[in-house]
Amino acid sequence: MNVVTTVIKSRHSVRKFKTDPVNDAIITDALECARHAPTAINHQPWLFGVIKEKKILQEIAGFTEHGKFIADCAVCFAVFGEKAETYYLEDCCAATENLILALQAHGVCSCWVAGDKKPYGEPVRKLLNVPDAYTLVSLVAAGSPAEIPIVQKKELKQVAFYNSYKKE
Repeated sequence: MNVVTTVIKSRHSVRKFKTDPVNDAIITDALECARHAPTAINHQPWLFGVIKEKKILQEIAGFTEHGKFIADCAVCFAVFGEKAETYYLEDCCAATENLILALQAHGVCSCWVAGDKKPYGEPVRKLLNVPDAYTLVSLVAAGSPAEIPIVQKKELKQVAFYNSYKKE
């Protein structure tokens, strides 16, 4: 195993955070990694928000269905995509994954909360004063973990095939 695959395999979604802040250098590095994600035709249709203010975190958490824990994280990243771009969703999801893996590499745990096509996407966009040309793709709550739940992933043979799918 190498360092990259170790980081990927060590990542788990965390929904309970300590109150410790996340270092600004780590935040900047994670954003740098997000902006280096693959992107269709190199359009880079993303806009990244960094939210640390507790009042705003609580408001965002209140909008969500399954992201109430955002209220207690140290930092939340909001990933927006330019609606007019054909592949904004794919591009911004790739950026979100890069962001999460960069945080993990620094020992900062996170949880991806869906944003695309969610009813709270527009209220979050307005709360953060993001231009109407953008739509919320994802929220990433991050911080030092209070606990790390380890859930089992499916076996490789259950989720992969070579050349042609054959039902066993």
